[in-house]
Amino acid sequence: MRKYIVALFTILTSLFLFNCSNQKPEQVKKRVLPIIGNYDIEYKEVNGEEIADTVYPKMIDFTFLNQDSNLISKKNIENKIWIADFFFTTCPTICPTMTKNMKWLNDKTADIKEKLQFLSFTINPKRDTPSQLKKYKEHYQIKSKNWEFLTGDESFTHELGINHFQIFAGEDASAAGGYAHSGAFTLIDREGYVRGVYLGTDLEQVKQLEKDLRKLLEYEYNEF
Repeated sequence: MRKYIVALFTILTSLFLFNCSNQKPEQVKKRVLPIIGNYDIEYKEVNGEEIADTVYPKMIDFTFLNQDSNLISKKNIENKIWIADFFFTTCPTICPTMTKNMKWLNDKTADIKEKLQFLSFTINPKRDTPSQLKKYKEHYQIKSKNWEFLTGDESFTHELGINHFQIFAGEDASAAGGYAHSGAFTLIDREGYVRGVYLGTDLEQVKQLEKDLRKLLEYEYNEF
């Protein structure tokens, strides 16, 4: 009887280990970075029991013109990790530093450029036409094909930054250049969730952003 129990235990243990080792990555995946944003609690009934489910916001659809006057929508850049900032070309304060640090990050991640999409949204579309954005990109010698400079409806752009990218952006007559905005870079995963917000004027935080996006690729998408 004792031998039977030992044998049964061995079989069950083997089956358990086999099942665990054959689970799909998404079944055992643990998030290495938090999801950021205002969340809702939804309640649903499962087997007669009420269960609370945390629901985080996903990125909404959008369409903008890029520096080449091509329409860029969310659908055009799906299945990539995004790094985004909000700026304007005549910004006299933090934008030049932000652009230089974003360029550093873009160059630093050239080995995984097919997996990343860089987005720079202007908050002053009245002035920042596609041609103006193209001049700005050329001024900073940005030749990367995975970095779009985007212009579109001003009120929608400000709403997008505040409500979805976790970045403050808005017209402010008292601010230098007429616009106030945070100098943040936002990290968005492939599912459209905000996974990090970093100070784009601080190179050390930008270096942390590089580490974090590589963590997403390695531990959540199993691509290293």
